[in-house]
Amino acid sequence: MSNEGGIKERQANRMSAEGRNIKIIISGGGTGGHLFPAIAIANALRRLEPAVKILFVGAEGKMEMQKVPEAGYEIEGLPVAGMVRGGSIRNISVAFKLFRSMVKAGRIIRQFGPDVVVGVGGYASGPVLKQAQQRHIPTLLQEQNSYAGVTNKLLAKKAERICVAYEGMEKYFPAGKILLTGNPVRQAYDNLAGLRDEALQHFCLKPGAPVLLVLGGSLGAGTVNSSVGGGIGLTEAAGVQVLWQTGSHYYDRMREVVEAKGATGVRVTAFITRMDLAYAAADVIISRAGAGTISELTLVGKPVILVPSPNVAEDHQTHNAMALVNRGAALLVKDPDAEATLIPAALELLDDTAKRSSLSENLKKMAIRDADEVIAREVLKLVKKHGGSRQE
Repeated sequence: MSNEGGIKERQANRMSAEGRNIKIIISGGGTGGHLFPAIAIANALRRLEPAVKILFVGAEGKMEMQKVPEAGYEIEGLPVAGMVRGGSIRNISVAFKLFRSMVKAGRIIRQFGPDVVVGVGGYASGPVLKQAQQRHIPTLLQEQNSYAGVTNKLLAKKAERICVAYEGMEKYFPAGKILLTGNPVRQAYDNLAGLRDEALQHFCLKPGAPVLLVLGGSLGAGTVNSSVGGGIGLTEAAGVQVLWQTGSHYYDRMREVVEAKGATGVRVTAFITRMDLAYAAADVIISRAGAGTISELTLVGKPVILVPSPNVAEDHQTHNAMALVNRGAALLVKDPDAEATLIPAALELLDDTAKRSSLSENLKKMAIRDADEVIAREVLKLVKKHGGSRQE
């Protein structure tokens, strides 16, 4: 590089280091567990540095391609896909898509010129962070789960900072790079008790009758839905109201189940926008054990029964759930047992005031607040540390 070129580069770097013209790529997604923390980090960066330029990179055809623009950010899609277990011939196509994604990720980085690249997990984060690390652009990983994903483990060696939600992650990552931040969540959930009356009115629920909130994650959960549908007779007989988020894929079918059984205490919906009100209404919560949801639940502090999905990579949800169960902060019902035992377990918990109180107190002890801003500040520290790493 010529001396003149070096001077210009240092000048550009100083601009980034001073908080002007900062450019950040955030990559990953595929599920709400990856996507919502990513958007929360982006929002925190904007609060701290209003002029920051943020570009998301996700996987073509995944939910981030719709949700990120709805949140007000630009996004590029990669044709990346996950490997098929069992040595399927389809993995030849997957390998070709990975190659194309690596090429496109490199082009995106050259054109956008990020100061830092943040990876939140998911298929798309691998090619983008790999290309960034090869160009000596600082990278930060955000690992939501208590059992680290393959992509993040592969990227950890060259990452500068790894933000985690659980203690004991040294078994997956270099200890000196780890920062315990918690997972960024959608809302603060600080005043739920004060929202109770509004919540009951919002969901057309009766005061005085216990409320069971059922969550299946952003994509819905077949086993949870079938378990609740099969247990409607029990909840009706017990006088328990059910606020039931089915996911869009299951909504029509579950609504028909409710109508066929003539249930008057069940409110069924495809998706809940006002999660603060849903949590405020709940006395007991049934949920899958996605990392983002668990982080929200620690802030909410309501007693919860977790039903880990068996259909996620490396059984992440069971590991997440056990991190709570081992601290007496949640109950666990295994997916194969759910249809027979889930609703009876929920009704038993609703009748056990002492158990609910114990679970609630232990869950609140695990809460980590302001994770979004803590992580955003770490990103900005990397910009300042490196004086801007942009290659323009």
